[in-house]
Amino acid sequence: MMNIKKIRRDVHGVLLLDKPQGMTSNDALQKVKRLFNAKKAGHTGALDPLATGMLPICFGEATKFSQYLLDSDKRYRVIAKLGARTDTSDADGQIICTKPVDVTQLQIEQALTHFRGDILQVPTMFSALKYQGKPLYEYARQGIVIEREARPITVYENQFIQYDSAKQELTLEIHCSKGTYIRTIIDDLGELLGCGAHVIYLRRLQVSNYPIDKMISLDELQNITDKAQLLMPVDSPLQDSPKVQLNDSQGSDILLGRTIKLADSVAVETLVRIYQDQQFIGAGIQLLDKLSPKRLTSTS
Repeated sequence: MMNIKKIRRDVHGVLLLDKPQGMTSNDALQKVKRLFNAKKAGHTGALDPLATGMLPICFGEATKFSQYLLDSDKRYRVIAKLGARTDTSDADGQIICTKPVDVTQLQIEQALTHFRGDILQVPTMFSALKYQGKPLYEYARQGIVIEREARPITVYENQFIQYDSAKQELTLEIHCSKGTYIRTIIDDLGELLGCGAHVIYLRRLQVSNYPIDKMISLDELQNITDKAQLLMPVDSPLQDSPKVQLNDSQGSDILLGRTIKLADSVAVETLVRIYQDQQFIGAGIQLLDKLSPKRLTSTS
């Protein structure tokens, strides 16, 4: 009997997946890709298996603009267990140190001031950052520690939600810039409090300005016939960028890779969304009155 290969479809847009706990981001991506029977798809910034929440999946033409979601701000709800430090800074790791917990809410709130604003953070060894072509977590699993440089991040909000002293569990909501490791914030906070801490719950509430109520779980997705209705537009990864509308002549030049002159001018280099006849055709860089194409959609 012949094995007939299933033909993949052209699918374009962004799905806001509510990633389940215990699944890698890549496994979630592959499941969603199969459910849509899509030719091309990619996620926009991995969540740890422990973590749940918003994982934008880009399909087709939207994958060209996924980098802008990688670079966007994120919002998380996190629960930290005080009194124990783990080698991964979360509950999936091995406990390496335990200490008695004797902290007050006031001490916690005072400590949190060190984790707001522009700060430097040393990434965890259990991260996907690469050293000599291999992710750091591969070295960590072999017991090898690589020296890491502190990187600048911005924590716009680090809000105290609750401290359950009986369970020694601290709940925070954190709004931060790209490249921020929530596990590292919790580990560093535990060291500052003198008792150690690790993440036992992590949920990504938001990526960029995507609406929280548009998230959908894998179980829900499997039961929906018209899945295309769930997709956010191809230009949505650029939703925070200004919109530039071109006439036919200008649009043709941009699609040929040419720099064009606009009537309006901007003083600083700005990433913009480009449209021709109300149709999104790509991203560009505007400086003064000059617009240059950066990433264009495919045209037939």
